[in-house]
Amino acid sequence: MADDLNEKIPQDQSRISLSEDWEVKYWCKTLACSVEELTDAVKTVGNSVAAVKKHLGRD
Repeated sequence: MADDLNEKIPQDQSRISLSEDWEVKYWCKTLACSVEELTDAVKTVGNSVAAVKKHLGRD
């Protein structure tokens, strides 16, 4: 399968930013969660990818 050259990837792969729609979509796809689940997780445990993964049970 060819890489999608139009897909953006966050520069800081250790933090989740909810300020950009494309980044929210990226993290939802990566973590297999909904926007609501991602937003709730970030509000609950902060924007660390490791903490969000653990909160979502994806570690």
